[in-house]
This record gives sequence, structure tokens and C-alpha cells, in this order.
Amino acid sequence: MKIIIDAMGGDNAPEAVVEGSLKARDELNVDITLVGKAEEIERCLGDASRDKIEIVDAREVVTMEDDPSTACRRKKDSSMAVALKMLKDGKGDAVVSAGSTGALLTGATLTVKRVKGIRRAAMAPVLPSMENGIMLIDCGANAECTPEYLLQFAYMGSFYAKRIMGIDNPRVGILNIGTEECKGGELQHETYKLLTAAKEAGRINFVGNIEASTMFFGGVDVVVSDGFSGNIALKTTEGVAKFLFKEIKGVMTKNLKNKLAAAVIKDDVKGIAKKVDPNEVGGTAMLGISAPVIKAHGSSNGKAIFAAIRQAKSFAESGMINDIVENIEYMKISEEV
Repeated sequence: MKIIIDAMGGDNAPEAVVEGSLKARDELNVDITLVGKAEEIERCLGDASRDKIEIVDAREVVTMEDDPSTACRRKKDSSMAVALKMLKDGKGDAVVSAGSTGALLTGATLTVKRVKGIRRAAMAPVLPSMENGIMLIDCGANAECTPEYLLQFAYMGSFYAKRIMGIDNPRVGILNIGTEECKGGELQHETYKLLTAAKEAGRINFVGNIEASTMFFGGVDVVVSDGFSGNIALKTTEGVAKFLFKEIKGVMTKNLKNKLAAAVIKDDVKGIAKKVDPNEVGGTAMLGISAPVIKAHGSSNGKAIFAAIRQAKSFAESGMINDIVENIEYMKISEEV
């Protein structure tokens, strides 16, 4: 198993990328190819580790200021573009990048290509929940969607949840403003009909509409949404979590009595913090692309890069892309629907 990594992507590159890559090579039994400016990568590796990692020199870097729709085409010698080209050419099993989300999605779509029949690739982060965790698909790649897009998201999310999250019969719900069948707009109504038909055919375990306020408490494993609504739900969740942890920290350090109480529950609080720590999760899978691509968050440290590589390995070994290929006929609808 070989994982190709954009060594120059992210706020902490290439130092964090090298750190996470070395750990992954030693602990996950994977071969690593780092793509980027060779001299900077070698500086971070040091003499003792240079023979452990393959380096592919790429002289350009895709930045956050670059136009996502043209970045990889205009910067063909960028670390991101070269990594994706290597994946397309079969020189690795997956790509990991902490670089520009838009550029990575566009580059993966144009270079690696979507699975034939998939209308749009989707970004699908796994979020913590009271049960096994939940996948939110899409979280921002497609602001405007059709019912067919959401049908395909539901299938892809279900395959990922089964193959990689280890859920035998993933429950799929539609993100909506209420649980009743009549709630939402035309997109939600038509998607509801399509997923109901898929359920009746025994292909998807559709459980109906899900509200954002309840999706973390159980009853659903895959939450299907257009990218606009999904991104708002994701960013709101992140903001509320940061706010609450900041408030809790303030209470726990307010006075001596609270500090003593905090010392008693310190390990439990750390456990909760670990559960919601993005550095523990790794990254976001780009589903619908014909080979595994993982987007690590831009501020990834070494731990986060390691987790993203672990996720990429699981993705590449899972066989879920074959599931998409084998079921694509059920994931399409006629133009008049």
C-alpha cells in the first residue's frame, strides 16, 4: 500500500506532513511518497530518515490565494497537481492533502476523474455522535444540488459507513427543517421519494428526515444534504463546540474550588476533548472520485496527518469504490424525474 502526500499543503507544511508521514510508515505498514520541494522535505526528514520515504520533487505550491478552479491546471508542477497525476497513473493507492479544498476537489475531478455515472463528487466528513459517529454528505462541495445528486450521496455515504466505519446496515437520513415527510422544499421532497423507493427495494436503510439538532444523538449514521445546508450545519457545530469548551474551561479555572473539582474530572474532560478533536479524525473523504482522495484540514499537525493517512489506507483497502461501480445503475434517475 502506497500513500501519496502533498507535502506542501497546509499551514504547517512540510514539517507536520513529514512528522505524520514517518509515524504512519512505522506504525501503519504503508509506503509513503512525499511530493513537494525536495530540499525542504529532506531538511525535515534529516539524514537518519531519508531512506524511509520516497520524495518526488515538485517546484510549485497551490496556495489559498490561487483560484481553485484553475490552480492545478495552471500550476502543473505543484505538489498537489503532481500527487493527483501520480494517483491517476497508478503510482499510489490514495492521495492526502491539507491544501486548498477547492483546488483539491477540482484537481481530483479533472485529473483522477469521477466514477463513471457519478454526477458530482461530495465531501463527507465523519463527525462524533452518541453512537458510532455520523457521516455528513455533502458538507460544501455542491451548494446547489438535484435529487439525483442527493440519491448518489446517500448510496456513497452508506457504502462508506458500512465498509470503513464498520456499520452493518447504515441508517440514512435527509437533513431537513423537520422530521415530517412534508417538510423542506422540492429538493427534499423529491429526494425523500427516491430514498423511500431505494428502501423498498432493499438497497438503502432510509430512516426519513433528520434535524440538525438531533443528528448527533443517535438514530442515523449518514446525513444527506446539499452542500450549502451541510456546510452551515458543520460550521455551526464547530462553532458551538469551540464556544462550549471555552466556557467550560473558564468555569473550571474560575477559583480554587472549581480547580479542585476540575482536577477530579480532568481525565473525563480530556476524553471528551479527544472525541471532538479534528486532529484525531484525520480528514474528509472526497467520495465519487475514482480513487481515494482525503482532504486533511488546513491547520493539520503531525497527529492529524497521521490520522489522515490512516483514513486513506482504510479507504483504499475497503473496496467501497467498487461498490459504487457495481451499483451505479441504481444511483441514476431519468431526466423527467
